[in-house]
Amino acid sequence: MRIDDGKGAKAFAALLDDPDIKDMFLMKYPVGERGLAPDVNFDPGRVRYAPLFEKIYGDCRTAGFMANAADVRWLPSKYGKTIKFTKINGAAAALQHVSDELDKLPQRLLAYLRPTQGTYNCRAIAGTNRYSAHRFGIAIDIAGAHAHYWAWSKPDANGRFPYKNEIPWEIVHIFEQHGFIWGGKWYHYDTMHFEYRPELVLTAD
Repeated sequence: MRIDDGKGAKAFAALLDDPDIKDMFLMKYPVGERGLAPDVNFDPGRVRYAPLFEKIYGDCRTAGFMANAADVRWLPSKYGKTIKFTKINGAAAALQHVSDELDKLPQRLLAYLRPTQGTYNCRAIAGTNRYSAHRFGIAIDIAGAHAHYWAWSKPDANGRFPYKNEIPWEIVHIFEQHGFIWGGKWYHYDTMHFEYRPELVLTAD
């Protein structure tokens, strides 16, 4: 696959709808307690070159796709539900490590972790033709009751979406330590969303 499609600098909409591999790395994901509130259109990780992801994780529309799914025990002692996640690139193993560490957090944080809002979902992103990370089994949504999503908000007088979040840093830290990015660090925020993207997290400053 070509790294650079030769189309040069792209407008934000084109980055989302017609990216190349290089475009996925234009925005540096800010690991740790920084990056909030994100600058306008700063969405590290939302730019995904779908053919690459499909090559790595498979096409959810094909027979046998779920053969690469592994069971992850979510909060083994405090919830104990089994969820599916791709085992490719160690994603399911990483999520199990996340789950085991989250399971040790204080009781007051459980409201942000159960029930989960889903992992696999063979769909496009709502309102677009772009593939969701859930399509590849590399994303998990948590804390529906405490979730905030940019499209649920009204822009202010300047056309900007006001930032909202309730997810505690303790949870974000654990996910990031195991190669996940958090949708709460996007201008177009999706605070329930965590996505296995070690190529972004493990190369961050």
